[in-house]
Amino acid sequence: MLDARQLQALAAVIEHGGFGPAAQALNLTLAAVSLRIKSLESHLGQRLLVRGKTVRATASGQALLAHVKQLQMMEADLLAGLQGGEPRGAGAAWQSLSVAINADSVAGWFLPGVAPLLQRHRLLLEILIDDQDHTHDALKSGDVIGCVTTLAQPMRGCVAEPLGVMRYRCVAAPAVVQRCRTPRGAVSPHKLLAQPAIIFNRKDALQDAFLAQHFGLKQPNYPRHFAPAVEAFETAIELGLGWGMVPEQHLARRPGLQEVLPGATVDVVLYWQHWAREPLSAQRLTQAVKAAAHSTLPPLTPA
Repeated sequence: MLDARQLQALAAVIEHGGFGPAAQALNLTLAAVSLRIKSLESHLGQRLLVRGKTVRATASGQALLAHVKQLQMMEADLLAGLQGGEPRGAGAAWQSLSVAINADSVAGWFLPGVAPLLQRHRLLLEILIDDQDHTHDALKSGDVIGCVTTLAQPMRGCVAEPLGVMRYRCVAAPAVVQRCRTPRGAVSPHKLLAQPAIIFNRKDALQDAFLAQHFGLKQPNYPRHFAPAVEAFETAIELGLGWGMVPEQHLARRPGLQEVLPGATVDVVLYWQHWAREPLSAQRLTQAVKAAAHSTLPPLTPA
């Protein structure tokens, strides 16, 4: 049997990034937290933490962290039910769920879709924003209970459910679009690459995907602005600072933008990866996420 106090100490050290902050959060001495971790590692016969300036979990520590979070959520659901009425109902305490989502999904379909559930069942969200190609790292590490990702293959202990397609179009302000065209009106790749691109962050590969898919260009060099916030990103394009990839769903609120290459899209297939064994509150979130995506995003087309 695993000791609940030792697991609690492990989770606190990982989540707070060190023994000192964990001890403060648990209202324990530093020595007590250290002893609990050492006892747990001794019991399991393996290292659970990599000590350093910032403490991080080993693969075994990550697996235990996910286990602890599942237990905490199941316990919260159980206690709410024992206290009478519908679990997670109006009288229940607030419960926190951590998820990893790409910024475009959060700003577009995710929050409007899950908001009624959060309010009805007193659920709090901690949203980790990352590129859709990297959100699964947070699920793998045990930091979140689910993620919107491009990874179709389920990770160990998880389920991957298709959500739909985020369709992106290459757009710019009219003056920038004009500078990308030849006198006959055709788009010139050379002229396009002479203009700066607006990129969300250094993990964002949508621009490169567009250039490879529609112009056959592999790893081209071009000037880049980085704007890691959806509003700032789209505003930068609207102000004529460069061209960028914007979801179709967002273009209605940016009528001043024009397509650089009309009709050309980059489709990103999204999945919801989550624990295979979910507490009730997480199950409800999964259902809300799937319903929101299916009502908003174009469906996956059969191969």
